[in-house]
Amino acid sequence: MTAPLLGAQAITVQFGGVVALDAVDFSANAGAITGLVGPNGAGKTTLFGILSGLLRPKAGRVVMDGHDVTRSSPQRRSRLGLARTFQRLELFGEMTVREHLVVAHRVKSRRDRTLVRDLLGLGSRPTPDEAEAIGSILDLLGLETVADQPVVLLPLGTGRIVEIARALATEPRIVLLDEPTSGLDVHETDQVAQALRAVRDERGTAFVMVEHDVELVLDISEAITVLDFGKVIAEGSPADIRTSAEVQAAYLGSAATDSSQS
Repeated sequence: MTAPLLGAQAITVQFGGVVALDAVDFSANAGAITGLVGPNGAGKTTLFGILSGLLRPKAGRVVMDGHDVTRSSPQRRSRLGLARTFQRLELFGEMTVREHLVVAHRVKSRRDRTLVRDLLGLGSRPTPDEAEAIGSILDLLGLETVADQPVVLLPLGTGRIVEIARALATEPRIVLLDEPTSGLDVHETDQVAQALRAVRDERGTAFVMVEHDVELVLDISEAITVLDFGKVIAEGSPADIRTSAEVQAAYLGSAATDSSQS
């Protein structure tokens, strides 16, 4: 059996007297979309912090592509091919879409001396190699027509796709997505879902997605892990999750049953 690209083994996290994660196991395979769902307070954000390196567990370990990264910084994990987006849009309003991707690409290539100049709008023009790499991402995600617009002028849904594009510019093998459709309407949510599918299918990039839109997760994911009160209560395919009595009782309720019977 092939080892997962990213895995967490027996992760325990405690804040004071509160156990946020209790011996949690989690895995995400290369080239797949993995959903992470659960009620508010289930421990999803804490697990994301552990996977990304922003938090350290009390016990357990995190393994990426065979490397134990439990004590590794987010920067080292990035060098191994991990990227992340955040629930709040983290973009520079006056920078264009293309400039965001150039900066991210240069972070990956460690062209550190150019980064401050880039952020101040004083950076050099993209090299031919940079232009080709960035152009392919813009084309894949349908951002060519807005590539040279400041992101402050873009609708929220397009901004979310720009964040995904920026993550891709670091050439990751796996991207952690924190609420990628937060605040979006149905049309914008569908645009984000199409973008994720396109990247997975054409680039083989894996995604781990924390998302409150459970139907989206059920529709787009190959595998799903469900947390409740800091413990894994179910994991498997979308079909497994839809029919899980534990999940229906803890989170999905009758909606999952109705949907599975429709």
